[in-house]
Amino acid sequence: MTGFMHAMSFLGSAAFYVPVLALLFWCAAPRLAARAAVVLLFSAFLNTLLKMLFHDPRPYWTDPSIEGKQSHSSFGMPSGHAQNAPVAYGYFAAQTRRWLLWTAAVVLIVLIGLSRVYLGVHSISQVLAGWGIGLALLAVVLVLEPVLVPWWTRRHLAVQMALALAVSLLLLAAAWGAFQPLQDWTWPDAWSRSIRAAGGETEPVTLVESTRAVGGICGAVAGLSLLAARGWFDAAGKPWRRVARVPVGLAGAGAIAALDGSHLVQTFVVQVVLGLWITAGAPETFVRLRLAGRSAPALTRPGEDREELPQ
Repeated sequence: MTGFMHAMSFLGSAAFYVPVLALLFWCAAPRLAARAAVVLLFSAFLNTLLKMLFHDPRPYWTDPSIEGKQSHSSFGMPSGHAQNAPVAYGYFAAQTRRWLLWTAAVVLIVLIGLSRVYLGVHSISQVLAGWGIGLALLAVVLVLEPVLVPWWTRRHLAVQMALALAVSLLLLAAAWGAFQPLQDWTWPDAWSRSIRAAGGETEPVTLVESTRAVGGICGAVAGLSLLAARGWFDAAGKPWRRVARVPVGLAGAGAIAALDGSHLVQTFVVQVVLGLWITAGAPETFVRLRLAGRSAPALTRPGEDREELPQ
C-alpha cells in the first residue's frame, strides 16, 4: 500500500507535471499544454503564498504517533498536491465531454489527496483546504479564460511583455508581504526533531519558492507571447522529429536550470529565462533545425484546440 501511495503522490507533484507538460507542449498539443502550464504555475505560487500566511505544521511534526513517510521542510496548509490535482487534471478533463476522462480525473484527484494523508505529510483538513482552493481556482480559470485569452492576444507584443513583468512583480510583492511576519521566525525544537527523524533538514523560511513560481509565470507568459508573434509552431510531424525535439529542449533547459541559486534576483532571472526557453526558445530552435514547422494562425482563440484531446 505504501508503494502505491507514493506513486499516487508522485502523480500530484511538480516532478511529474513539469516534464509531462514540456513533452506535451513540444510534441503534441502546444496550446493546450501552454494554458495548463500557466494555470499550474499560478496555482504553485498561490500555494507558497498561503503556506506562508498559515505556516501550519505537517502532522508528523507535532504528533509522535504519525510516521512521516516523506521528509518536508515546507509548511502544510494547504496541501500543494491536493490543490494542484484538480487544477491540472480538472483542467484537462474540462477540455472534453467524455465521462471516462472526467471519472479518471476525479479518481486521481481523490487518490492524490488520500496519499498525502496516508504518508503523514498532511492532515485531512489540509487536504480538504487544498481541494477547495484548487477547485475554486479551476472554476475561476474556466470562466475567465475565454475572456482573458482573446483580450491578451489583441494587445501589442510590447504591452504583453510589459504586462507579464508587471503582473509577476505584483505577485512577488504579495509574497514579500506574506513573508514579513516570518522574517524572525524560528523552528520549534519538536518540529525540527521530527523533520530530521524523517530524513530531512530544516531550512530558513525564504521567498525562493515563490520567486521560482513567479519567475516561471513571467517567462512562460512572455515566451508564449513571443512565440505567437513569431507564428507559433506546428507540433505535428513524423515520430522521429517529435522524439528528436526532446533532447534539444531538455539540453537547453538543463543548462539554464544549472545557473539557479539561492539569491532571489538570480532565481527570478533564471526562471524567467527558463520559461522563455521552454515556451519560445526551444520551439524556435525546433523550427530552425527543421524538427518542426511554422503553423498559422498563431493566436489562441477561446476554446481553440479542444480537438487536441479525443472527443
